[in-house]
Amino acid sequence: MSNEHYFSALPESELKLRPITVTLAGQQRTLTTASGVFSPDRLDVGTHVLLNNTPPPPPGGNLLDLGCGWGPIALTMALESPRATVWAVDVNERALDLVRRNAATLGLTNVNAVLPGDVPDDVTFMGVRSNPPIRVGKSVLHDMLLHWLPRLEHNADAWLVVQRNLGSDSLHRWMESALPGDFSITRAATNKGFRVLRVRHR
Repeated sequence: MSNEHYFSALPESELKLRPITVTLAGQQRTLTTASGVFSPDRLDVGTHVLLNNTPPPPPGGNLLDLGCGWGPIALTMALESPRATVWAVDVNERALDLVRRNAATLGLTNVNAVLPGDVPDDVTFMGVRSNPPIRVGKSVLHDMLLHWLPRLEHNADAWLVVQRNLGSDSLHRWMESALPGDFSITRAATNKGFRVLRVRHR
């Protein structure tokens, strides 16, 4: 990945699939990752903090993993809420292919791994989980959050994990000023240098 980022649409590095064993939804799972995606060698710390500091997802409706990578958050939601439809969204085509491969490995049929533009405009979400790609820069990140967070249904939550030294507190303040008045943002947890932020649509 020397000349590319995990948020590249089409990674140029050679596709090298590799097995990875992780604990998702309380069980060890052997899945597949590859070069050219975010954290291919392990479950990254931020995602681990998010999964350990959020309640189970709603049992039904549409759920969103924004910036899904190879899929640990989306797959966890799909395992925990088998009657829900999980939208795993990323700009990285290789990541989406890995999510589809991993969902098939786990026998999951309730995961849609798609590009952002492939989510129908009328789909709203009962829950959102995201380890957002902070390194894309503030402008892109803000546009992304303003596009997706307002699609939360009423009385639904989004849970975001952001590293404290990469601007979690400033992002918290920005969301308070930028989102509509019927949204509230609270710090739900702090662990291993990360904040878990809860965005609630009242």
